[in-house]
Amino acid sequence: MIHHKHQRVGVFIDVQNLYYSARNLYNRKVNFGNIVKKAVGARQLIRATAYVVSTKTGENQPFFDALNNLGIETKEKELMEYDGGQKKADWDVGITVDAISSAPDLDVIILVSGDGDYMPLIDYLHSRGKFVEVAAFRETTSSRLIEKVGSSNYINLSENKRSFLIPTGSHGAGTMVSDTTSAQPLAQEKVEAKPVVRSLSKPQIKHMQAPAPKQIRYPARAHVTAKPVDYDGLSPNERALNN
Repeated sequence: MIHHKHQRVGVFIDVQNLYYSARNLYNRKVNFGNIVKKAVGARQLIRATAYVVSTKTGENQPFFDALNNLGIETKEKELMEYDGGQKKADWDVGITVDAISSAPDLDVIILVSGDGDYMPLIDYLHSRGKFVEVAAFRETTSSRLIEKVGSSNYINLSENKRSFLIPTGSHGAGTMVSDTTSAQPLAQEKVEAKPVVRSLSKPQIKHMQAPAPKQIRYPARAHVTAKPVDYDGLSPNERALNN
């Protein structure tokens, strides 16, 4: 898909899907900031929402705060515990409802999840003339999901793990600054030209020096003493020439 800077983009992040994918595949956490930056590109980000699961102890609150600091809205759902110890927190319906309700104000909907349950949502959005893109780790992405949006509209996060993953011991949700391995142009280094200085030997210096100008001697000018003209000894014509 060709991106246009005027396109209005909404990003809907299935946090649980990406969290468990990164943990089980790479034993890492997810850099959600870089994922949003990569997915949106130079287009207009209208909204970015992360759908999270909270616990009664509130141990995930620092992570939620980190998402908010990145400009990512969070929607929380409490973890449900059933008889027998089963736990469940499913955001599929919530993400679907929000994507549909936001669609009139968006040109592009980006689903950050590899869950194949979003197939009906994608069909609906396509029927409304909306572009749909998917970003997820390839190993946990439904093949049918990729076929539905098209390979050109799919971001395989596994291809750039250095940018989209952070160590498990790190806190927070990543940053909005891309790693140098991402497809971002690198600024060219400005190199200042310096004059070349070479040392010369004495013969070279002597050869390069301009020869001293030769001294020209001119003959001394004869000193001539002007004498008064004796008009008494001149003829009338000679007198006229000297006057």
